[in-house]
Amino acid sequence: MGSKYPESLRISLPFWALILEGAFILVFFFFTSYETPSKKLELLKLYPAAFQDINVMVVLGLGFFKAFLRRYAWSSVAFNFFTLALGVQWAIILEGFLFSFSSEKIIINIHSLILGTMSAMSVLISSGATLGKVNLLQMIVMTLLEITVFQGTKKFNQYFLKGHEEMSMMHIHVFGAYFGMAANWCLSWSVPNEAKEKERTTTTSSLFTTLGILFMWIFWPTFNSALLKYSSEKEAAVYNTYYALAVSAVVAMSFSAATHSDGKISMGCFTRVIELHDTCEVHSTFGLPGLLGGLTYILLETEQASWTNSSMVGFQILLSAGCLSLFIAMGLAGGILTGLILSFNMWKPPPPAKYFDDQAFWEFPHLAVGF
Repeated sequence: MGSKYPESLRISLPFWALILEGAFILVFFFFTSYETPSKKLELLKLYPAAFQDINVMVVLGLGFFKAFLRRYAWSSVAFNFFTLALGVQWAIILEGFLFSFSSEKIIINIHSLILGTMSAMSVLISSGATLGKVNLLQMIVMTLLEITVFQGTKKFNQYFLKGHEEMSMMHIHVFGAYFGMAANWCLSWSVPNEAKEKERTTTTSSLFTTLGILFMWIFWPTFNSALLKYSSEKEAAVYNTYYALAVSAVVAMSFSAATHSDGKISMGCFTRVIELHDTCEVHSTFGLPGLLGGLTYILLETEQASWTNSSMVGFQILLSAGCLSLFIAMGLAGGILTGLILSFNMWKPPPPAKYFDDQAFWEFPHLAVGF
């Protein structure tokens, strides 16, 4: 039996974090340059309309979305922010070398920041499945590996399946969800009895989660339309996303009441039905909607092919199905590999007795003896 107390990260966490930041600084210094000032007007348009909205969505929306555990609120919000800050830097570097490396320089612009933030969102989604079971050192490893797998998958999709960039980013939901579920399966598929008591919520923590959901609900149309080039496409994406969200909100609440024995509304109705442990329910929040959205898109393309009689449309259907399958498969494969790596003792994982426990990572002087 191992110790019930987590190993100290005093040396390993700062060492690896500072090494990475030093490497990132050198890469940005020698291999990047800012876009020409002539395109500053684009910055003024995109910053409030896309980058700022997406930042609010991932920092506040996903941060508070994870703050539902009564003894893990600090870590939920702060670790989400740490992962985003690290992930954006790594995503911009990979995006630059894979897609926009020219004249020995990576051109940095507002579009780069948007793509970097959206790519880092894959880890923020995945970390919901492993929430409360991993430390920051493990999150660093997971961030580097997952963003690398996602960027490699996106590269393969765009060059071999001829998928569009905006469609790749729409599949980030299924990729992140199934990556996280696979990694969680390798780490701890079931919650130990000594940790189950701490997995309960309170009224305050549930309200934090609701606040996070509302933030994401408000800014989701911006996320879906951010990468579209033409104003008509952006407008259609905003309208369609808003209508879909409105319908989903009504149906989800109704479905929750229908599946409860007393007809009451529960924030975790889907988990109760399929009995699948997923700390933050990323499967029902991101994975399943992303999968249904991808399948619906393919069905709409099939309907279009039936009345256009175009062979190109049929070919596009195959490419769309292949693209969706690719991101799911790579999410599962990458998640299993990452989960196996994270299970190594060298990362000093927290013991099951300290799952879902802020005190394992944060100093609370007034709680020095215990909760």
